[in-house]
Amino acid sequence: MSARILLTGASGTVGGATARLLAGRGYAVRLLGRDAARLPDLGPTAQIATGDFADVAALRSAMEGIRAVLVVTADPRLPGHDANVVRAARDAGVRHLVKLSAAAVTDPGAQDLITCWQRGAEELVRDSGLEWTLLRPRAFMTNTLAWADGIRRSGTVRAWPADAPGACVDPGDVAAVAARVLTEDGHAGQAYGLTGPAAVTARQQAGLLAGALGRPLAFEELAPEQVRRATEARYGAEVAQALQESAERQIQGAKSQVDPTLERLLGRPGRSYAQWADEHAPLFG
Repeated sequence: MSARILLTGASGTVGGATARLLAGRGYAVRLLGRDAARLPDLGPTAQIATGDFADVAALRSAMEGIRAVLVVTADPRLPGHDANVVRAARDAGVRHLVKLSAAAVTDPGAQDLITCWQRGAEELVRDSGLEWTLLRPRAFMTNTLAWADGIRRSGTVRAWPADAPGACVDPGDVAAVAARVLTEDGHAGQAYGLTGPAAVTARQQAGLLAGALGRPLAFEELAPEQVRRATEARYGAEVAQALQESAERQIQGAKSQVDPTLERLLGRPGRSYAQWADEHAPLFG
């Protein structure tokens, strides 16, 4: 069976989950990544393509015969990647681009590097001349996996900010929406804000994790500068500054609104953080 759906970012959280959903439902998929060994093993019916977002020829080859593409790029310092994907899609005759973006693009107060990059990527997709759909999730619940080491070592969650609510979303729900959009008509020209069913704070998430683990957890609120230094060491100064600005907007309440779109699209409520914590408790030790 010839593949008709291309999934970029298939080694990542949403791309990989979308790939598994579609393959499990019998859809012919092709996975694109720089390293084939990092892509999910979906059996003999899934095709593998290797290539880099910087290589338009490789992208075009990966898109031959493809109807719809899930576009997941990851580096705000390389905006040319989205332009290359759009160019290759047009050249290959792709019909529909489904772009994983971010909810912050709709916030006029969000002017950080990451959000501005996502706005630019959305503009490229909308101006591509192809059908398009934009997925705009809030922060993923899986971000709290960064706490796992501290929980295993000392039973302590260390985070900042502690008490700023955010309507975080299960990336599995985002993948479920992506799978529908990639395979159904009626989504062209739409932008979907995707949140969880309730806004929760980091301190509340720690309490829910404690319940899932069946043992108490301590909570330590870090200083903003501690977080910034750690983030800068890992991702560089520009990304660290963007993430700090994002956290400050959350403190101001910019990320607490629950969007009903996900429930409307899936016909069920989004999964709560408590449900996610129960399912993923083994990852925290």
